[in-house]
Amino acid sequence: MVKGFRDFLMRGNVVDLAVAVVIGAAFGAVIKAFTDGLLNPLIAAIFGKPSLNEVGTFTINGAVFSIGLVLTALINFVIIAAAIYFFVIVPINAIKARSAKEEEAETAEEIVLLREIRDSLKQQG
Repeated sequence: MVKGFRDFLMRGNVVDLAVAVVIGAAFGAVIKAFTDGLLNPLIAAIFGKPSLNEVGTFTINGAVFSIGLVLTALINFVIIAAAIYFFVIVPINAIKARSAKEEEAETAEEIVLLREIRDSLKQQG
């Protein structure tokens, strides 16, 4: 039972996922700092409020609604998604495409070699 659990933990997927969660949390903190320190004040200055969280705030029967809070979360999401796409997905796809071309070239060389062997065997037989 313990061996099975250890094998489960040592699988590449579990370790990769743990690393991704830690890196994602750290990256989220950087994006939050960027948004809170630069982007929100810039957008809030346009709307004349001290922060984006207070843009579009209204109260109904004591319940406070904040459109700016939703906008902040949406902006954070878009920034994180764009950063992940451009700094992780695009380079990985380029690396995969390059390795696929190398594999195709190796496969083509193997096919040529196998044809030469086949032809040589035909001539001998």
